[in-house]
Amino acid sequence: MYCGNTLAATGAPAAEGSCNMGCSGNAAEACGGPNRLTLFHSGQTPPSTNPGPGLWSSLGCYTQRRDSIAGRTLTTGTGTAGGGGALTVALCTSACQAAGYTYAGVEYAGECYCGNAFSNGGGPAPEGLSGCSMPCNGNSSEYCGGPNRLDMYQFNKTAPVSAWSLLGCYTDSVGARTLGTPMYLPGGGASMTVELCTAACHAAGFVLAGVEYAGECYCDNALKNGGGPAPDGNALCNMACNGNTQETCGGPNRLDMYSFSGSTATPTSTTPTTSATATGTGTASGLPAGWAYKGCYIDGANGRILGTQRPDSAALTIESCIQACTGLGFPVAGMEYSTQCFCDKYIINGGTLASADTDCNMGCGGNSAEKCGGPNRMSIYSNGTLQVFQPPAPQKTGLPGSWQYQGCLMDNAISRTFPYQIILSNCGDVGNVAAAGATLQPESDCNSACSGNASLICGGGDRLSYYAWTGPPLNTWKYPTGIAAGEYQFLIGGVIIPLITQPGINGKVTFLEKWGTGPPNSTGAYELDLALLNNFTAAWRPMHVQTDVFCSAGLTLPDKVGRQINIGGWANDATYGVRLYWPDGSPGVWGVNDWQENVNEVTLQVGRWYPTAMIMANGSILVVGGEQGSNGAPVPSLEILPKPPGGTVLTCDYLQRTDPYNLYPYLAVLPTGGVFIAYYNEARILDESSLLTTKTLPNIPGAVNDPKGGRTYPFEGTAVLLPQHAPYTDPLTVLICGGSTPGPEIALDNCVSIQPEATNPAWTIERMPSQRVISCMTALPDGTYLILNGGQQGRAGFGLAVRPNHNAVLYDPSQPVNSRFSIMANTTIDRLYHSEAILLQDGRVLVSGSDPEDVRFPQEYRVEVFVPPYLLSNLPRPTFTIQNKDWSYGQAVPITVAASHGTANVKVSLLGAESSTHGNSMGQRTIFPAVSCSGTTCTITAPPNAHVCPPGWFQLFVLDGPTPSNSTWVRIGGDPAGLGNWPQAPDFKVPGV
Repeated sequence: MYCGNTLAATGAPAAEGSCNMGCSGNAAEACGGPNRLTLFHSGQTPPSTNPGPGLWSSLGCYTQRRDSIAGRTLTTGTGTAGGGGALTVALCTSACQAAGYTYAGVEYAGECYCGNAFSNGGGPAPEGLSGCSMPCNGNSSEYCGGPNRLDMYQFNKTAPVSAWSLLGCYTDSVGARTLGTPMYLPGGGASMTVELCTAACHAAGFVLAGVEYAGECYCDNALKNGGGPAPDGNALCNMACNGNTQETCGGPNRLDMYSFSGSTATPTSTTPTTSATATGTGTASGLPAGWAYKGCYIDGANGRILGTQRPDSAALTIESCIQACTGLGFPVAGMEYSTQCFCDKYIINGGTLASADTDCNMGCGGNSAEKCGGPNRMSIYSNGTLQVFQPPAPQKTGLPGSWQYQGCLMDNAISRTFPYQIILSNCGDVGNVAAAGATLQPESDCNSACSGNASLICGGGDRLSYYAWTGPPLNTWKYPTGIAAGEYQFLIGGVIIPLITQPGINGKVTFLEKWGTGPPNSTGAYELDLALLNNFTAAWRPMHVQTDVFCSAGLTLPDKVGRQINIGGWANDATYGVRLYWPDGSPGVWGVNDWQENVNEVTLQVGRWYPTAMIMANGSILVVGGEQGSNGAPVPSLEILPKPPGGTVLTCDYLQRTDPYNLYPYLAVLPTGGVFIAYYNEARILDESSLLTTKTLPNIPGAVNDPKGGRTYPFEGTAVLLPQHAPYTDPLTVLICGGSTPGPEIALDNCVSIQPEATNPAWTIERMPSQRVISCMTALPDGTYLILNGGQQGRAGFGLAVRPNHNAVLYDPSQPVNSRFSIMANTTIDRLYHSEAILLQDGRVLVSGSDPEDVRFPQEYRVEVFVPPYLLSNLPRPTFTIQNKDWSYGQAVPITVAASHGTANVKVSLLGAESSTHGNSMGQRTIFPAVSCSGTTCTITAPPNAHVCPPGWFQLFVLDGPTPSNSTWVRIGGDPAGLGNWPQAPDFKVPGV
């Protein structure tokens, strides 16, 4: 099959009848022939390369690295109106133009970058325009780059210059500007050229542009304050432009004046009319309500006393200055030197009253009867109580906790010293100053007053006011060694790269891959028999699927045979797929059952790619979210399987609003009823009957407490439920670890947790030992959690994550918050996109996969296990026997236990059957039920109801201290929805209830 938007020059109609080969899937249809295509046209116009809006011109398709911000061709990412989902070429170029950049690039359908130069070796893509083949999210008729490719545009600075004519050398003065609007350009005056100035004035809508003093640019639509041709001709317009010594950029009090499109500029003189009258002291009456004169203040002793200066005006009055400040939202206005107007929220830099009010003795330029300050004197007016702040200084006292000021620290706007934005003064992440190469700088470099307290300093340009915590550590990590760190062990070579791994109640593990988009000789599914690892061929039983399970959902059903279900998929029919497998065989003995599937008989109501599935308290299957397939439109809805009578698809506005950052949402049944759902950086509780929102939870914090970090695909962290302990009176805790940030795609280095059912739920942040995205997390039988796999930069997707994280981390919720992490053993295998981890019945963690489709990292077929410390201690495992493996809620279940330390301290854990994909372990749940022992007989009390323990299959472990037994599968709660009788369709066999 071939696709395209245009025909090649050699393509032409062939002779009728030469397309004579029947399609492999339908012999009644013609699918071309030798060197012949059966050609179809959608009727739609293909996207085109935008030649460039306005003054922007297309440069073509350029390379762009995505592994780090600093490595990109254009290093400044920028937001645009409507976000990435609405991006067009025009939106990106206008955003870059407004920010003063000369280059703009659009990438990956929804990303915009700006710059004034190409960085890091970026240049034209070797494959030409074919690399930029993704339609813009906001306009499908134009292209917006592609993966690691930018459609590049340049601001055409020469076009405005050709339309500008030089008027000559004009007069100017600091106190009465001939052109009233100064332009501050990227690079400052050091890079000034005529082209930069005229382009900036043109972009701002002005028809006059003037360059002065080698590095200054001014704009206007008319000459002001009597400015005109210099009486000495061009004699004083003699200074070379700082950015181009072949051009002149005016001189002292002289402008090289340019006019756009032949516009005629004439001097103007305007005197504003006011309703106020001057008083005997030169102040004004009749001011706006609330405004009053506050006195004559000394300016400049420690710097400007008001921070915002308006353009100088020879027509300045008290009223016009107050009006200007009011329009900008400032409550303080000051007039100085007869023509200068300043605004602020308060007086800064220790401004004090002059010794005499008569120091403000200069008549206003627009009304000589009024006084507008004087030399270094400012007539101050205020709307309300006037606040005066002393010159700002670093805060060294009154700091919270054990924070101490360290000095003025180097920073860089591109390669930040600290990777995360800090929002609260008493909360922050720990940065690696040494790794950033940041050093302390002169104190004078930190000179910016804090926006919330002008008497304190908050850094400066590329400078940080640097504070360090000197008290007890804010978090502590354990560093076990030897067997206490666990170890990775090679298990077996693989035959496929799984997208989903799932333990079966037959003691085996099913592997599903992206069949149809994977290797051509694959069947799409295999079953690994752990009892046959010494015989590679025997260990892997081939199985078969009929459609592509790429990015689908999985569960183990609560029916009596523990069937596995797979839902959704890659594209077309696969997205509607409902696939069922009835585990059979036994360890060491192959089964004969295979995946059952027929999309014409059993199907979802809506096609879904990247959905999540969950067994509800009533035993039905809840399916949530996804996309239409193959990077299609969102499917912001949920549905129930089996479809209830009259059941409909429920659209969710919160999924629509957060698309495309909410795929594979996290779901959980809550003990008090209701369903928890987390998606992107939000969470809520749904009513279990109507599935409508009953409680909106606080937004999920991302980087420290910057909420922009995402937790679900494509920013993909991992979520689990922390253990529930009998008698189940404590609220359920949800833990989410890792993720990434939109834009810079910096992997998050924290876990967050919440108790959704609490009266006032709040998120708790705990720092992880390292950054992690596209990670996995596996519950262990002792109540701890193993975090592993993933990268430290990027997000989920092919070729979009780098810096593989080889380290495993153990999270122990029984320890105090901020002291729960242990840094465990390392692997040598990169486990990035499409890697998985599940718990085996012997207590090891099976680790598999990695399919980044990236030449930098291999596709990974090898299968490992992580062996936790409890299996390396050589302590004997407890054993147990059980007769009843099908439990009712609240039932007392006897078992016989043999433990080396006796049964006095025996514990029991129940771990839900899981299906692992994309950081989402669907079905995961850890329960420690009540257990009592007498001699070798112990009695387990099953969980009390379907909200504490949704119906399903669980691995039952007995623990003697930290050492677990091998598990036995038990079913709790039966099959209340009668899934054992579903589906009633010819191509599906059912076990009954």
